[in-house]
Amino acid sequence: MALLTPVLAPAPAHPARPVAPGSAPAKTTRDTAVDGVRAILLGVVVLLHSLMVGVSVAADGSPILRNAMEGWDGFAPLTWVLQIMPLFFVLGGFASYTQWTRQRARGATTGDYVAARMRRLLIPASGAILATAVALAALVIAGVPADVVATAGFRISQPLWFLGVYLGCSALVPFMVRLHERDRILTVAALAAGVVAVDIVRGATGLTAIGLVNMAFVWLLLQQIGFAVADGSLDRMRRGPLLAIAGTAVTVAGVLILTGAAPADLITALNPPMAILVVAGIAQTALFLVLRPRLRTWAAGPRTAAAVGWINARAMTIYSWHMLVVVGLAGALLLSPLSLPVPLSAAWWAGRPLWFAAVLIAVALVVARVGRREAAREPRAIPVGTGRATVSALVGVAGVVTILVAGSAPSAWVLGAALVLASVRLAGGSLRAG
Repeated sequence: MALLTPVLAPAPAHPARPVAPGSAPAKTTRDTAVDGVRAILLGVVVLLHSLMVGVSVAADGSPILRNAMEGWDGFAPLTWVLQIMPLFFVLGGFASYTQWTRQRARGATTGDYVAARMRRLLIPASGAILATAVALAALVIAGVPADVVATAGFRISQPLWFLGVYLGCSALVPFMVRLHERDRILTVAALAAGVVAVDIVRGATGLTAIGLVNMAFVWLLLQQIGFAVADGSLDRMRRGPLLAIAGTAVTVAGVLILTGAAPADLITALNPPMAILVVAGIAQTALFLVLRPRLRTWAAGPRTAAAVGWINARAMTIYSWHMLVVVGLAGALLLSPLSLPVPLSAAWWAGRPLWFAAVLIAVALVVARVGRREAAREPRAIPVGTGRATVSALVGVAGVVTILVAGSAPSAWVLGAALVLASVRLAGGSLRAG
Protein backbone atom coordinates (compact mmCIF):
# COMPACT_ATOMS: atom_id res chain seq x y z
CA MET A 1 0.00 0.00 0.00
CA ALA A 2 3.04 2.29 -0.22
CA LEU A 3 1.63 3.32 -3.58
CA LEU A 4 -1.02 5.35 -1.81
CA THR A 5 1.40 7.90 -0.41
CA PRO A 6 2.56 9.40 -3.74
CA VAL A 7 -0.93 9.17 -5.17
CA LEU A 8 -2.44 11.20 -2.36
CA ALA A 9 0.36 13.62 -1.63
CA PRO A 10 -1.11 17.13 -1.71
CA ALA A 11 -0.13 19.35 -4.59
CA PRO A 12 2.10 22.16 -3.29
CA ALA A 13 0.53 24.77 -5.53
CA HIS A 14 -2.94 24.62 -4.00
CA PRO A 15 -3.29 22.26 -1.05
CA ALA A 16 -6.84 21.67 0.13
CA ARG A 17 -7.82 23.34 3.38
CA PRO A 18 -10.69 22.53 5.70
CA VAL A 19 -13.85 24.23 4.54
CA ALA A 20 -15.87 25.83 7.28
CA PRO A 21 -19.65 25.93 7.03
CA GLY A 22 -20.73 28.99 5.16
CA SER A 23 -17.49 29.30 3.18
CA ALA A 24 -16.94 28.34 -0.43
CA PRO A 25 -15.89 24.75 -1.10
CA ALA A 26 -12.60 24.03 -2.81
CA LYS A 27 -14.25 23.04 -6.08
CA THR A 28 -17.84 23.44 -7.17
CA THR A 29 -17.84 23.05 -10.94
CA ARG A 30 -18.76 19.77 -12.59
CA ASP A 31 -16.02 17.80 -14.27
CA THR A 32 -17.26 16.55 -17.64
CA ALA A 33 -14.54 13.88 -17.70
CA VAL A 34 -15.88 12.41 -14.46
CA ASP A 35 -19.45 12.55 -15.74
CA GLY A 36 -18.49 10.90 -19.03
CA VAL A 37 -16.50 8.08 -17.45
CA ARG A 38 -19.22 7.38 -14.86
CA ALA A 39 -21.70 6.92 -17.72
CA ILE A 40 -19.30 4.57 -19.51
CA LEU A 41 -18.70 2.53 -16.37
CA LEU A 42 -22.42 2.12 -15.84
CA GLY A 43 -22.72 0.79 -19.38
CA VAL A 44 -19.89 -1.68 -18.70
CA VAL A 45 -21.77 -2.96 -15.63
CA VAL A 46 -24.93 -3.55 -17.66
CA LEU A 47 -23.03 -5.37 -20.43
CA LEU A 48 -21.04 -7.47 -17.94
CA HIS A 49 -24.17 -8.67 -16.18
CA SER A 50 -25.76 -9.36 -19.58
CA LEU A 51 -22.74 -11.46 -20.54
CA MET A 52 -23.01 -13.51 -17.36
CA VAL A 53 -26.62 -14.57 -17.96
CA GLY A 54 -26.78 -17.92 -19.70
CA VAL A 55 -30.04 -19.58 -20.70
CA SER A 56 -30.50 -22.96 -22.31
CA VAL A 57 -32.77 -25.99 -22.25
CA ALA A 58 -31.77 -29.35 -20.76
CA ALA A 59 -32.22 -32.65 -22.57
CA ASP A 60 -35.46 -33.26 -20.69
CA GLY A 61 -36.81 -29.88 -21.77
CA SER A 62 -36.38 -28.16 -18.40
CA PRO A 63 -35.11 -24.56 -18.45
CA ILE A 64 -31.59 -23.70 -17.31
CA LEU A 65 -30.66 -20.23 -16.05
CA ARG A 66 -27.07 -19.90 -14.86
CA ASN A 67 -23.92 -17.79 -14.84
CA ALA A 68 -22.50 -18.39 -18.29
CA MET A 69 -19.00 -17.34 -17.21
CA GLU A 70 -18.59 -20.02 -14.56
CA GLY A 71 -15.91 -22.46 -15.65
CA TRP A 72 -14.66 -20.38 -18.59
CA ASP A 73 -10.88 -19.91 -18.37
CA GLY A 74 -10.98 -16.77 -20.50
CA PHE A 75 -13.10 -14.85 -18.02
CA ALA A 76 -10.29 -14.12 -15.51
CA PRO A 77 -8.17 -12.00 -17.90
CA LEU A 78 -11.34 -10.34 -19.18
CA THR A 79 -12.11 -9.12 -15.65
CA TRP A 80 -9.00 -6.94 -15.78
CA VAL A 81 -10.94 -4.80 -18.23
CA LEU A 82 -14.46 -5.33 -16.91
CA GLN A 83 -13.81 -4.92 -13.18
CA ILE A 84 -14.47 -1.21 -13.02
CA MET A 85 -16.00 -0.96 -9.54
CA PRO A 86 -12.81 0.48 -7.96
CA LEU A 87 -12.89 3.46 -10.35
CA PHE A 88 -16.67 3.67 -9.88
CA PHE A 89 -16.14 4.28 -6.16
CA VAL A 90 -13.28 6.70 -6.75
CA LEU A 91 -15.43 8.83 -9.05
CA GLY A 92 -18.35 8.39 -6.66
CA GLY A 93 -16.09 9.86 -3.97
CA PHE A 94 -15.34 12.78 -6.29
CA ALA A 95 -19.05 13.46 -6.74
CA SER A 96 -19.84 13.04 -3.04
CA TYR A 97 -17.06 15.41 -2.00
CA THR A 98 -18.19 18.17 -4.37
CA GLN A 99 -21.85 17.72 -3.41
CA TRP A 100 -21.26 17.78 0.33
CA THR A 101 -18.79 20.68 0.38
CA ARG A 102 -21.11 22.73 -1.84
CA GLN A 103 -24.15 21.99 0.32
CA ARG A 104 -22.21 22.55 3.53
CA ALA A 105 -21.11 25.98 2.28
CA ARG A 106 -24.79 26.82 1.83
CA GLY A 107 -25.58 25.86 5.41
CA ALA A 108 -26.80 22.27 4.96
CA THR A 109 -26.41 19.95 7.94
CA THR A 110 -25.14 16.39 8.01
CA GLY A 111 -28.72 15.19 8.43
CA ASP A 112 -29.85 17.16 5.39
CA TYR A 113 -27.12 15.64 3.24
CA VAL A 114 -27.55 12.05 4.39
CA ALA A 115 -31.35 12.18 4.07
CA ALA A 116 -31.05 13.61 0.55
CA ARG A 117 -28.65 10.81 -0.43
CA MET A 118 -31.00 8.17 0.95
CA ARG A 119 -33.87 9.62 -1.07
CA ARG A 120 -31.74 9.91 -4.19
CA LEU A 121 -30.53 6.31 -4.01
CA LEU A 122 -33.53 4.48 -2.60
CA ILE A 123 -36.50 6.04 -4.40
CA PRO A 124 -35.44 4.64 -7.82
CA ALA A 125 -34.22 1.39 -6.24
CA SER A 126 -37.49 0.86 -4.36
CA GLY A 127 -39.45 0.66 -7.62
CA ALA A 128 -37.18 -2.08 -8.95
CA ILE A 129 -37.30 -3.98 -5.66
CA LEU A 130 -41.09 -3.85 -5.55
CA ALA A 131 -41.35 -4.90 -9.19
CA THR A 132 -39.03 -7.86 -8.56
CA ALA A 133 -41.03 -8.98 -5.53
CA VAL A 134 -44.23 -8.90 -7.62
CA ALA A 135 -42.58 -10.67 -10.56
CA LEU A 136 -41.19 -13.50 -8.41
CA ALA A 137 -44.55 -13.95 -6.70
CA ALA A 138 -46.22 -14.13 -10.11
CA LEU A 139 -43.79 -16.83 -11.21
CA VAL A 140 -44.60 -18.89 -8.13
CA ILE A 141 -48.34 -18.52 -8.76
CA ALA A 142 -47.84 -19.46 -12.42
CA GLY A 143 -46.24 -22.74 -11.38
CA VAL A 144 -42.71 -22.00 -12.58
CA PRO A 145 -40.27 -24.54 -11.06
CA ALA A 146 -39.02 -23.41 -7.64
CA ASP A 147 -35.36 -23.73 -8.61
CA VAL A 148 -35.85 -21.41 -11.59
CA VAL A 149 -37.63 -18.83 -9.39
CA ALA A 150 -34.87 -19.10 -6.78
CA THR A 151 -32.15 -18.68 -9.42
CA ALA A 152 -33.92 -15.66 -10.91
CA GLY A 153 -34.28 -14.05 -7.48
CA PHE A 154 -30.65 -14.75 -6.66
CA ARG A 155 -29.32 -13.38 -9.96
CA ILE A 156 -31.38 -10.19 -9.71
CA SER A 157 -30.33 -9.64 -6.10
CA GLN A 158 -26.57 -9.92 -6.50
CA PRO A 159 -25.86 -6.52 -8.11
CA LEU A 160 -27.63 -4.88 -5.16
CA TRP A 161 -24.46 -5.33 -3.07
CA PHE A 162 -23.39 -2.05 -4.65
CA LEU A 163 -26.49 -0.28 -3.38
CA GLY A 164 -25.95 -1.51 0.17
CA VAL A 165 -22.30 -0.47 0.24
CA TYR A 166 -22.94 2.84 -1.50
CA LEU A 167 -25.67 3.70 1.01
CA GLY A 168 -23.19 3.18 3.84
CA CYS A 169 -20.38 5.11 2.13
CA SER A 170 -22.76 7.97 1.31
CA ALA A 171 -24.00 8.20 4.89
CA LEU A 172 -20.38 8.49 6.08
CA VAL A 173 -19.35 11.17 3.57
CA PRO A 174 -19.60 14.16 5.99
CA PHE A 175 -17.52 12.31 8.58
CA MET A 176 -14.97 11.01 6.07
CA VAL A 177 -14.59 14.45 4.46
CA ARG A 178 -13.85 15.86 7.91
CA LEU A 179 -11.10 13.26 8.36
CA HIS A 180 -9.78 14.03 4.87
CA GLU A 181 -9.56 17.73 5.66
CA ARG A 182 -7.80 17.13 8.97
CA ASP A 183 -5.21 14.58 7.82
CA ARG A 184 -5.76 12.87 4.48
CA ILE A 185 -2.53 10.85 4.58
CA LEU A 186 -3.22 9.40 8.03
CA THR A 187 -6.82 8.61 7.06
CA VAL A 188 -5.75 6.77 3.92
CA ALA A 189 -2.95 4.98 5.76
CA ALA A 190 -5.34 3.78 8.46
CA LEU A 191 -7.88 2.50 5.93
CA ALA A 192 -5.12 0.82 3.88
CA ALA A 193 -3.75 -0.85 7.01
CA GLY A 194 -7.25 -2.13 7.73
CA VAL A 195 -7.57 -3.58 4.23
CA VAL A 196 -4.24 -5.38 4.44
CA ALA A 197 -4.84 -6.63 7.99
CA VAL A 198 -8.22 -8.12 7.06
CA ASP A 199 -6.72 -9.90 4.03
CA ILE A 200 -3.85 -11.27 6.12
CA VAL A 201 -6.15 -12.58 8.85
CA ARG A 202 -8.49 -14.04 6.25
CA GLY A 203 -5.63 -15.81 4.48
CA ALA A 204 -4.09 -17.08 7.72
CA THR A 205 -7.32 -18.40 9.22
CA GLY A 206 -9.20 -19.43 6.10
CA LEU A 207 -12.32 -17.72 7.46
CA THR A 208 -13.88 -15.99 4.47
CA ALA A 209 -16.45 -14.23 6.64
CA ILE A 210 -13.70 -12.07 8.17
CA GLY A 211 -13.26 -10.56 4.73
CA LEU A 212 -16.67 -8.91 5.03
CA VAL A 213 -15.00 -6.24 7.19
CA ASN A 214 -13.35 -5.05 3.99
CA MET A 215 -16.78 -4.09 2.69
CA ALA A 216 -16.04 -0.98 4.74
CA PHE A 217 -12.27 -0.58 4.46
CA VAL A 218 -11.89 -1.20 0.71
CA TRP A 219 -14.73 0.97 -0.54
CA LEU A 220 -14.18 3.79 1.96
CA LEU A 221 -10.51 3.86 0.97
CA LEU A 222 -11.39 4.16 -2.71
CA GLN A 223 -13.91 6.87 -1.85
CA GLN A 224 -11.15 8.78 -0.03
CA ILE A 225 -8.99 8.64 -3.16
CA GLY A 226 -11.93 10.24 -4.95
CA PHE A 227 -11.87 13.06 -2.39
CA ALA A 228 -8.24 13.72 -3.33
CA VAL A 229 -9.18 13.85 -7.01
CA ALA A 230 -11.99 16.29 -6.20
CA ASP A 231 -10.10 18.75 -3.99
CA GLY A 232 -7.35 19.39 -6.55
CA SER A 233 -4.59 17.58 -4.65
CA LEU A 234 -3.63 15.53 -7.70
CA ASP A 235 -4.01 18.17 -10.41
CA ARG A 236 -0.30 18.94 -10.63
CA MET A 237 0.84 15.36 -11.15
CA ARG A 238 2.43 14.90 -14.56
CA ARG A 239 1.86 12.17 -17.10
CA GLY A 240 5.16 10.35 -16.41
CA PRO A 241 4.69 9.85 -12.67
CA LEU A 242 1.04 8.90 -13.17
CA LEU A 243 1.97 6.22 -15.71
CA ALA A 244 4.69 4.99 -13.34
CA ILE A 245 2.12 4.70 -10.55
CA ALA A 246 -0.24 2.79 -12.83
CA GLY A 247 2.54 0.45 -13.95
CA THR A 248 3.69 -0.16 -10.38
CA ALA A 249 0.12 -0.89 -9.29
CA VAL A 250 -0.31 -3.44 -12.08
CA THR A 251 3.00 -5.06 -11.05
CA VAL A 252 1.87 -5.25 -7.42
CA ALA A 253 -1.41 -6.80 -8.54
CA GLY A 254 0.52 -9.39 -10.56
CA VAL A 255 2.61 -10.28 -7.53
CA LEU A 256 -0.50 -10.66 -5.39
CA ILE A 257 -1.97 -13.07 -7.94
CA LEU A 258 1.23 -15.08 -8.51
CA THR A 259 1.76 -15.52 -4.77
CA GLY A 260 -1.82 -16.64 -4.24
CA ALA A 261 -2.70 -13.61 -2.11
CA ALA A 262 -5.43 -12.63 -4.58
CA PRO A 263 -7.43 -14.37 -7.32
CA ALA A 264 -6.76 -13.71 -10.99
CA ASP A 265 -10.51 -13.22 -11.45
CA LEU A 266 -11.15 -9.69 -10.20
CA ILE A 267 -14.91 -10.30 -10.08
CA THR A 268 -14.27 -13.06 -7.55
CA ALA A 269 -12.23 -10.54 -5.54
CA LEU A 270 -15.46 -8.60 -4.93
CA ASN A 271 -17.01 -11.10 -2.56
CA PRO A 272 -15.68 -10.25 -0.05
CA PRO A 273 -13.57 -7.36 -1.39
CA MET A 274 -9.80 -7.75 -1.25
CA ALA A 275 -6.74 -5.49 -1.31
CA ILE A 276 -6.16 -6.15 -5.01
CA LEU A 277 -9.25 -4.03 -5.75
CA VAL A 278 -7.56 -1.05 -4.11
CA VAL A 279 -4.44 -1.68 -6.17
CA ALA A 280 -6.59 -1.87 -9.30
CA GLY A 281 -8.34 1.34 -8.24
CA ILE A 282 -5.00 3.14 -7.95
CA ALA A 283 -4.03 2.04 -11.46
CA GLN A 284 -7.41 3.05 -12.86
CA THR A 285 -7.31 6.43 -11.12
CA ALA A 286 -3.83 7.18 -12.43
CA LEU A 287 -4.87 6.30 -15.99
CA PHE A 288 -8.01 8.39 -15.62
CA LEU A 289 -5.91 11.40 -14.59
CA VAL A 290 -3.63 10.87 -17.58
CA LEU A 291 -6.59 10.77 -19.97
CA ARG A 292 -8.63 13.45 -18.20
CA PRO A 293 -7.89 16.33 -20.64
CA ARG A 294 -8.87 14.22 -23.66
CA LEU A 295 -11.92 12.89 -21.86
CA ARG A 296 -13.05 16.44 -21.18
CA THR A 297 -12.78 17.26 -24.87
CA TRP A 298 -14.71 14.13 -25.79
CA ALA A 299 -17.43 14.76 -23.21
CA ALA A 300 -17.86 18.36 -24.36
CA GLY A 301 -19.37 17.30 -27.70
CA PRO A 302 -23.09 18.14 -27.82
CA ARG A 303 -24.26 14.60 -28.64
CA THR A 304 -21.95 13.04 -26.08
CA ALA A 305 -22.97 15.55 -23.44
CA ALA A 306 -26.64 14.86 -24.10
CA ALA A 307 -26.17 11.08 -23.82
CA VAL A 308 -24.00 11.37 -20.72
CA GLY A 309 -26.49 13.74 -19.09
CA TRP A 310 -29.41 11.42 -19.80
CA ILE A 311 -27.58 8.39 -18.37
CA ASN A 312 -26.24 10.11 -15.25
CA ALA A 313 -29.59 11.70 -14.47
CA ARG A 314 -31.05 8.18 -14.29
CA ALA A 315 -28.00 6.27 -13.06
CA MET A 316 -29.60 4.67 -10.02
CA THR A 317 -32.68 3.70 -12.02
CA ILE A 318 -30.47 2.02 -14.64
CA TYR A 319 -28.48 0.16 -12.01
CA SER A 320 -31.53 -0.90 -10.01
CA TRP A 321 -33.63 -2.08 -12.95
CA HIS A 322 -31.15 -3.51 -15.43
CA MET A 323 -30.82 -6.98 -13.89
CA LEU A 324 -34.59 -7.42 -13.69
CA VAL A 325 -34.78 -6.50 -17.39
CA VAL A 326 -31.95 -8.89 -18.30
CA VAL A 327 -33.50 -11.82 -16.42
CA GLY A 328 -36.88 -10.95 -17.93
CA LEU A 329 -35.40 -11.13 -21.43
CA ALA A 330 -33.73 -14.42 -20.55
CA GLY A 331 -37.10 -15.78 -19.43
CA ALA A 332 -38.65 -14.63 -22.70
CA LEU A 333 -36.00 -16.60 -24.59
CA LEU A 334 -36.82 -19.71 -22.57
CA LEU A 335 -40.49 -19.34 -23.47
CA SER A 336 -39.80 -18.67 -27.13
CA PRO A 337 -39.69 -21.38 -29.82
CA LEU A 338 -36.10 -20.41 -30.66
CA SER A 339 -33.36 -23.00 -30.46
CA LEU A 340 -31.04 -21.77 -27.72
CA PRO A 341 -27.31 -22.44 -28.15
CA VAL A 342 -25.31 -23.81 -25.24
CA PRO A 343 -23.56 -20.98 -23.36
CA LEU A 344 -19.94 -20.45 -24.44
CA SER A 345 -20.46 -22.34 -27.70
CA ALA A 346 -19.49 -20.67 -30.99
CA ALA A 347 -23.16 -20.05 -31.81
CA TRP A 348 -23.69 -18.51 -28.39
CA TRP A 349 -20.81 -16.08 -28.82
CA ALA A 350 -22.01 -15.18 -32.30
CA GLY A 351 -25.35 -14.17 -30.81
CA ARG A 352 -23.88 -11.91 -28.10
CA PRO A 353 -23.92 -8.67 -30.16
CA LEU A 354 -27.64 -9.10 -30.84
CA TRP A 355 -28.23 -9.99 -27.19
CA PHE A 356 -26.35 -6.91 -25.98
CA ALA A 357 -28.32 -4.70 -28.36
CA ALA A 358 -31.60 -6.18 -27.11
CA VAL A 359 -30.58 -5.61 -23.49
CA LEU A 360 -29.54 -1.99 -24.06
CA ILE A 361 -32.73 -1.18 -25.94
CA ALA A 362 -34.94 -2.87 -23.34
CA VAL A 363 -33.14 -1.17 -20.43
CA ALA A 364 -33.39 2.22 -22.15
CA LEU A 365 -37.13 1.75 -22.73
CA VAL A 366 -37.80 0.70 -19.15
CA VAL A 367 -35.67 3.50 -17.73
CA ALA A 368 -37.35 6.07 -19.95
CA ARG A 369 -40.65 4.99 -18.44
CA VAL A 370 -39.75 4.61 -14.78
CA GLY A 371 -36.75 6.94 -14.47
CA ARG A 372 -38.55 10.25 -14.75
CA ARG A 373 -38.76 10.70 -10.99
CA GLU A 374 -35.01 10.33 -10.54
CA ALA A 375 -34.27 12.73 -13.40
CA ALA A 376 -36.65 15.38 -12.07
CA ARG A 377 -35.42 18.05 -9.71
CA GLU A 378 -36.18 16.96 -6.16
CA PRO A 379 -38.76 19.15 -4.43
CA ARG A 380 -37.68 20.95 -1.31
CA ALA A 381 -37.74 18.40 1.50
CA ILE A 382 -38.49 18.93 5.15
CA PRO A 383 -35.39 19.21 7.38
CA VAL A 384 -34.22 15.86 8.73
CA GLY A 385 -32.14 15.60 11.88
CA THR A 386 -28.87 13.68 11.91
CA GLY A 387 -30.29 10.96 14.16
CA ARG A 388 -33.28 10.31 11.93
CA ALA A 389 -31.11 10.38 8.80
CA THR A 390 -28.77 7.85 10.41
CA VAL A 391 -31.68 5.54 11.23
CA SER A 392 -32.88 5.92 7.63
CA ALA A 393 -29.48 4.81 6.34
CA LEU A 394 -29.34 1.82 8.71
CA VAL A 395 -32.86 0.69 7.78
CA GLY A 396 -32.10 1.08 4.07
CA VAL A 397 -28.91 -0.96 4.36
CA ALA A 398 -30.81 -3.61 6.34
CA GLY A 399 -33.37 -3.87 3.57
CA VAL A 400 -30.73 -4.39 0.91
CA VAL A 401 -28.79 -6.88 3.05
CA THR A 402 -32.00 -8.87 3.61
CA ILE A 403 -32.38 -9.25 -0.15
CA LEU A 404 -28.71 -10.10 -0.65
CA VAL A 405 -28.72 -12.79 2.02
CA ALA A 406 -32.03 -14.44 1.08
CA GLY A 407 -32.86 -13.12 -2.38
CA SER A 408 -33.67 -16.59 -3.65
CA ALA A 409 -36.92 -16.39 -1.68
CA PRO A 410 -39.69 -14.01 -2.85
CA SER A 411 -40.54 -13.32 0.80
CA ALA A 412 -37.09 -11.77 1.31
CA TRP A 413 -37.82 -9.32 -1.49
CA VAL A 414 -41.11 -8.36 0.18
CA LEU A 415 -39.41 -7.76 3.53
CA GLY A 416 -36.53 -5.92 1.88
CA ALA A 417 -38.97 -3.71 -0.01
CA ALA A 418 -40.79 -2.85 3.23
CA LEU A 419 -37.53 -1.81 4.90
CA VAL A 420 -36.44 0.27 1.90
CA LEU A 421 -39.80 2.07 1.82
CA ALA A 422 -39.50 2.74 5.55
CA SER A 423 -36.03 4.18 4.96
CA VAL A 424 -37.39 6.54 2.29
CA ARG A 425 -40.12 7.78 4.63
CA LEU A 426 -37.62 8.30 7.46
CA ALA A 427 -35.50 10.36 5.05
CA GLY A 428 -38.49 12.62 4.39
CA GLY A 429 -39.13 11.21 0.94
CA SER A 430 -42.27 10.22 -0.92
CA LEU A 431 -42.82 7.68 -3.67
CA ARG A 432 -45.50 9.70 -5.38
CA ALA A 433 -44.68 10.60 -8.95
CA GLY A 434 -43.65 14.13 -9.37
